[in-house]
Amino acid sequence: MQPLRYTLLVLSTTTASIAGPLAYGICQAGCSAVVVACYGAAGFTFGTVAAPAAPAAVIACNSAYGTCQAACATALVAPIP
Repeated sequence: MQPLRYTLLVLSTTTASIAGPLAYGICQAGCSAVVVACYGAAGFTFGTVAAPAAPAAVIACNSAYGTCQAACATALVAPIP
């Protein structure tokens, strides 16, 4: 009888589903694709430029990447349509 009580307790305390991890992962993949393209347009390869030696174009790409990743955080709490 204990497993049934535990199951009922868990089911009674759950909340509505949210988009969560799947939407967040899709958003992060999009951000990564854009930053790779940005680096490529600047003539660099993403992940190979050291921060102190980074030119202005790479710094702009990094800034946009950070902004995009921060915007993805909203996907973790967005309800499923």
